[in-house]
Amino acid sequence: MLIPLYSRIKHLVSVPGGNDDLLKAQFEVFSNQVPLMYCIVLINSWVLAITFYATAPLWLSIYVPVGFSVVCGARIASWWRSRHIVPTAESARKALMRTNGFAFLLCVILTSWATSLYPYGDAYMQGNIAFFIAITGVGVIVCLQQMPSAAFIAAFAINAAFIACFCLSGITSFVGMAVNSLLVSIAMLMVVRVQFRYFSGAVSARSRLEAVNMENARLAKIDSLTGLANRRQFFAHLEETFSKAESRRLAVGVLDLDGFKPINDLYGHMVGDELLVEVGLRLAALADETIHVSRLGGDEFALTVMDCPGDDELLALGERVCAALRIPFNLADATVQISGSIGFAVFPELACSAKQLYERADYALYQSKRSSRGHALLFSDFHIVEIEKNVQIEQALSQADLEAEMTVVFQPIIDVQTQQTRAFEALARWTSPEVGNVSPGLFIPVAERIGLVNTLTCVLLRKALTAAASWPENIGLSFNLSTHDISSSDSIAIIVGIIMSSGVDPRRLDLEITETAVMYDFNQAKAGIEIFKRLGCGIALDDFGTGYSNLSQLHALPLTKIKIDRSFVTDLDQNPASYKIVKSLLALSSDMGLGCVIEGVETKQELAAVKQLGGRLVQGYYFSPPVSQIEAEKFLPDPSRVQKAG
Repeated sequence: MLIPLYSRIKHLVSVPGGNDDLLKAQFEVFSNQVPLMYCIVLINSWVLAITFYATAPLWLSIYVPVGFSVVCGARIASWWRSRHIVPTAESARKALMRTNGFAFLLCVILTSWATSLYPYGDAYMQGNIAFFIAITGVGVIVCLQQMPSAAFIAAFAINAAFIACFCLSGITSFVGMAVNSLLVSIAMLMVVRVQFRYFSGAVSARSRLEAVNMENARLAKIDSLTGLANRRQFFAHLEETFSKAESRRLAVGVLDLDGFKPINDLYGHMVGDELLVEVGLRLAALADETIHVSRLGGDEFALTVMDCPGDDELLALGERVCAALRIPFNLADATVQISGSIGFAVFPELACSAKQLYERADYALYQSKRSSRGHALLFSDFHIVEIEKNVQIEQALSQADLEAEMTVVFQPIIDVQTQQTRAFEALARWTSPEVGNVSPGLFIPVAERIGLVNTLTCVLLRKALTAAASWPENIGLSFNLSTHDISSSDSIAIIVGIIMSSGVDPRRLDLEITETAVMYDFNQAKAGIEIFKRLGCGIALDDFGTGYSNLSQLHALPLTKIKIDRSFVTDLDQNPASYKIVKSLLALSSDMGLGCVIEGVETKQELAAVKQLGGRLVQGYYFSPPVSQIEAEKFLPDPSRVQKAG
């Protein structure tokens, strides 16, 4: 019986641990209420002391209140200094436990002092003692309502001596005061318990809300698929790191997967998502405390490299990343293989802001995908010159008179068995009054970027068809379409209109598209190609073998011809790997019932190798570079006029 009672009392007067947030909240609230509580104690003490000043001994009416004032003032100063301190849970609990002890000691001394004044006053002054003790007790309990243990201790210490003293006085009114004070204290303690229950509930709710907010903040910075930092967190981290970089080298790498879209289209988004997760794991495995990995969106990732090493080491890191991505991925439904291209830019050498650092890394990625796909490339001074040149080209192209400045040149496609010209490929040339002669490799990407490529296609197609109209009926025309030309139904309709109004039989026209253009939006590309095919045009897949399309998708397209890229033809007679690739592509085209044009033949030896493999349609500088319409006429009907360049 006694043990449970003792445990209950101990629980009431102790400061429980285990709830760190509650302890901190109690400390915070109490540190703000301490001054008020001690002010109540001091004011009431001095009022009572002045009441008994004339009758009680000086030490009892003056010296004791002065001692109270010194002690309470010190406590007020101590808590006032700690009001802005955010303590640990352990230090908060220790401070609250000290408060419990001090509350008991202070209340015992204060009540003992007040009751010791009882013999020195008349009934009126003795009634003031009862009023003092009651009001002080209520005030202390109210100020301690977020600390129920201290409130119980204070209530017990105040009421025990007061009730004993007044009940033993034998005066009925004083006994009534003592009983009334006890009942009020009990009621106040019940209120304290209820209030504390609500207070602790509010603290718990706030803690849960803070936890949810923290989790939401964390999730807002995390890519939900891969678990890597997302685009927002990448830029926030980059800005923060850049602000602290000072003179230390900082690099940004922007990574794009090569061949992801065909896999996503072929196997579906679930497999694509699984692949992205595996890519994220491989990138995270290469990271350390100086490398921060993020997913920017889609199949694009980013690396922030703090305390960046030298350029050679940075490129070696990029090559390790690319090599890791070339290892086949064993997924649940398929084993797939991709690669990745990455572009780096470094601060402080070639960037002066976080934004510029990212933009230049992104530009390096673009150049990597164009010139060294599947590898790392570092932004350099050369690229700055190139960007400035592109800006000039962009401005000149935006203001150009395309009809006047754009011309078309033609490169013959030769049947090596008959030595006759079978067709010409139309190629764009631009002579600008502001920037001079500009390579199509420069101005076509700019035209795509500024949304001018469709207009450019229309101008060039009209010029090419005008030239073809003067050729014999058996001479074909090959014309290149861009990604944008076949990804828009409006563009397709305009091109169809140009063909229909040209007077050239559509069956003479081969429209060349790249694997990249097809994979950009396969369904739209397929729909556009089918329209051109129904019109009677041939459809040639340009640069075949260099993209990331798959045979099942290519088989679904109404192709009539493939063009083997020149990268496989260079040194064909000396490179066994190229020889096997071209042999396989020729066999593939034959099996699929497609024509095949071999591009980039520049030497007699390469031509001999092509003939040995059974290649028939050949295009390249061995026969002729691209020439004007007038010069192209010498390739027209007489086979004896087919000449080698130079």
